[in-house]
Amino acid sequence: MKILHVDTNHPLLLDQFRELGFENDEDYTSSKEQILEKIHVYDGLVIRSRFPIDRIFLDKATNLKFIGRVGAGLENIDIDYAKEKGVFLASAPEGNRNAVGEHALGMLLSLFNKLNKAHKEVRKGKWDREGNRGTELNGKTVGIIGYGNMGKAFAKKLRGFETEVICYDLIGGVGDDNARQVGVLELQQKSDVISLHVPQTDVTTGMVNTEFINGFQKPFWLLNTARGKCVVTDDLVEALKSGQILGAGLDVLEYEKKSFETMFTKKPKAFKYLRKAKNVLLTPHVAGWTVESHEKLAQTIVNKVKANFC
Repeated sequence: MKILHVDTNHPLLLDQFRELGFENDEDYTSSKEQILEKIHVYDGLVIRSRFPIDRIFLDKATNLKFIGRVGAGLENIDIDYAKEKGVFLASAPEGNRNAVGEHALGMLLSLFNKLNKAHKEVRKGKWDREGNRGTELNGKTVGIIGYGNMGKAFAKKLRGFETEVICYDLIGGVGDDNARQVGVLELQQKSDVISLHVPQTDVTTGMVNTEFINGFQKPFWLLNTARGKCVVTDDLVEALKSGQILGAGLDVLEYEKKSFETMFTKKPKAFKYLRKAKNVLLTPHVAGWTVESHEKLAQTIVNKVKANFC
């Protein structure tokens, strides 16, 4: 099997594929058009999010047997067409679910206790105890939207706190000992915190909008460590201004480029507000980006390819 790697990943991918008898080629700089000219000679492709794998790409990849996407989702791949072509798709949500769960919890505790705001003020010589009085997680209801690998990992992290954890998912019967599955009405009635853990699909794109936000019976905190396009940023800002959303922890943003690798060039008005808001915590799409997950993501892809082709 001849494998093309178009994104850098943990070196174990190359090492273990080589041990399996695969031939590795690395090309981290060529354009998509240049890759298209040679993709027909490869049996496997390993990618993160460098460019989308569309119908044109798949038609050119006449020998392709698998695509390993070193990350949680497959939204940058035309899944239906790839399956129609008989291409095996391997993603690795198991590899970074723990990292995402820890990051979401860290964001929540930082927001509740105003750690980011207090840190910046003390560094500037401002000592404001009353202005940085925190809120306790104890007794709150945390609502998780999307109860797959990431949602379950976050719920597991919350077990050490005296909270009620509920989850909402389009798939029935996914609740467990860590979270009770509910319908959307109960979710909106009870939740003090909403944490998104959904893939980017036609259903989830723009799901957190004014109508959805206003459906909640009380103000709530929002966490998004999933995909930026699941939240309509303009509507989020309006809800922050009105107090319907008490604060937000955002690891992902609507404006991100498809590669997730570089800062977006345009700076919309809503983003400028988020940058200045004291009740907003921003990180650069790193919730699943730890030293440990770097290795686990790669190992998960190797394991899945090995199980299907060796």
